[in-house]
Amino acid sequence: MTHAVSPRRQIKLLPPELANQIAAGEVVERPASVLKELVENSLDAGASRIEVELEDGGRNMVRVTDDGRGIPADELELAVTRHATSKISGIEDLSRISSFGFRGEALPSIASVSRFRMVSAPLNAAGGRGEATSLEVDFGRVSRVGPAALAGGTVAEVRELFANVPARLKFLKSPATELKRAQDLLYRLILANPGVGFTLKLGGRTALRVEPGMDLPRRLSLIWPPLVVESLRPFRLEQHGMTVRGLASNPRSSQPRADRMLFFVNGRAVNDRLLLRAARQAYQGRLTTRDYPQIVLFLDIDPEAVDVNVHPAKNEVRFRDEQSVFVTALNAVGQALNAQDAAPGTARGAEPGDDAEHAAAEHAAQEERPAFVSRPPGFWGAADEMRIMPRHAPSDAPFPLPLSGNAADNPRADPGETPARPGRREHPSDPFTPSAAPAGGLAEPAAPPAWTAPERNHTAGLRAAEDEEADTGQDSGAPQQAAGSAMNPAGDFRYLGQVAGTYLVLARGRDTLLLLDQHAVHERIMFEKFRAGGLRGTSRPLLMPLTLGLHPSEAERFMEIRETLGDLGFAAELTGGGAACRVSALPPAMERGDASAFLREALAGRKDDLASLWISHACHSAIRAGQQLTPADALELVRQWLATEEPDYCPHGRPCAVTLDPADLEKLFKRRQ
Repeated sequence: MTHAVSPRRQIKLLPPELANQIAAGEVVERPASVLKELVENSLDAGASRIEVELEDGGRNMVRVTDDGRGIPADELELAVTRHATSKISGIEDLSRISSFGFRGEALPSIASVSRFRMVSAPLNAAGGRGEATSLEVDFGRVSRVGPAALAGGTVAEVRELFANVPARLKFLKSPATELKRAQDLLYRLILANPGVGFTLKLGGRTALRVEPGMDLPRRLSLIWPPLVVESLRPFRLEQHGMTVRGLASNPRSSQPRADRMLFFVNGRAVNDRLLLRAARQAYQGRLTTRDYPQIVLFLDIDPEAVDVNVHPAKNEVRFRDEQSVFVTALNAVGQALNAQDAAPGTARGAEPGDDAEHAAAEHAAQEERPAFVSRPPGFWGAADEMRIMPRHAPSDAPFPLPLSGNAADNPRADPGETPARPGRREHPSDPFTPSAAPAGGLAEPAAPPAWTAPERNHTAGLRAAEDEEADTGQDSGAPQQAAGSAMNPAGDFRYLGQVAGTYLVLARGRDTLLLLDQHAVHERIMFEKFRAGGLRGTSRPLLMPLTLGLHPSEAERFMEIRETLGDLGFAAELTGGGAACRVSALPPAMERGDASAFLREALAGRKDDLASLWISHACHSAIRAGQQLTPADALELVRQWLATEEPDYCPHGRPCAVTLDPADLEKLFKRRQ
């Protein structure tokens, strides 16, 4: 197919209106972009209080009012002229930019695609306010300039955004979506400017008020749910001529999205991949690759060491010395996490795979590689392979009743676990409550799973082990034998016992060990049960409804996941104008205490979709690390696990099992390299 050659056209200057609309395509994407430019202008004008008003998510109107220095009447028209600015005057200023705006494109771009009005009363030489002047621009053309009434500062108002550009207008999302993006952007500006007070009004109603002088944790408490803010710890490090400071969450408080990882460079909110990688690497070994922390990180650096003139929207930067920035950010966040690990009662996660200096050396080669939990290749034997257990054909046999029980709190508990409470009373209909195992062993499933590898028929080995237990008259409640003794030797597998109240040890044949994490194994069982539809549409009414007071962000989140909660078996509604949530029914297997904790996590945004809610409920329902199991219960747990479709990993992505063959043992004991 040949490309048609268009006739040559004469080179000529673009009309100013067209040039402004092209620039608007780079600077003004949506109402949030307008809000950002107007608020940043107010901050550059030295405002101590800024009021933002939005209508229809900003599609109909964005108004920003401030008490800043204002603009003299003879400069108002210049303010909406392209490449006119008061923030830089020479090329040398580009290397030391200290203001938010400097290009001179934002206001003319906005005014070219909207009905724009600006009123300003500037400060005079004596420190008082001069007369106010109004400027009106209709889609790029100045329609009126004249006197106006305003006590002081500036009011910038944008209406009918993109009304003259239908192609751009149709790409806007729903008012709710546009409002959410505008709020998120305003929140970043609020966090970066603690000396400035902010007010947000939506449709005439005050939705948020932040007083000047409120510190970072207090500002975050108005924006993020309490469950998130409570997990944050401060950090600060001065190194390589720069300062990195902020707040970082405990690794136990992860979430499935990166929307609460905020980065600022010299007070400017940025989307910087270098800082993101540094923060992710600091959490390496403490979080799975599918989880994200909550972090607010500020980098204070010499303006000459950073280039902010690399993107029209000014939300990206380039550093002169990327390695120093990376190392400093990594060390700062790492110190905060090490302090949390060392705190009393805190479980230490796996050590990060690399220290800061080594990480920096590898940074260039790893730029596009996501963070991962590192371990020496071959150390875990078959756990380093794609699958730990062989594939098996799907079984039509129903799941036996899952196990559960009460365990004391244990500091070794997995970061994804919620410690069990002693003395918890299970509901009579709770399917997770184990019944006493008969002395003759647990009943066999109707149809054991068929494995593709006959020599690895683990279920048959477990059945034989149970039969021998019955023959010897072993009581299911008898204490376990000491570690190292072989219990129930039979077939391909022998159950050897439980280590640290958490890991089940089995032998396969004469030369292979299989170690199971009982919590991860039970999580996998419960997750697949829930995914198969075990909870959908079923509820247990509560005699006394459960009421939870809600943060505004939690009420907003409730509206997003209300249908999903209904699918899980919750009957819940907002009360008190969104100030509380009233729960009148629960999933049949969930108690009030677990339901409250579960809903708090879901409403805090830690659970992002139906699968993550299932994962959370599976984690709450599974047996805990540190819980003692009888041999019969352990064998039943393993049998159910072998019947799952994906036995390799728990729903959080951690391995359920580790195998050690003779070659692995020889490496561990340095018999061979």
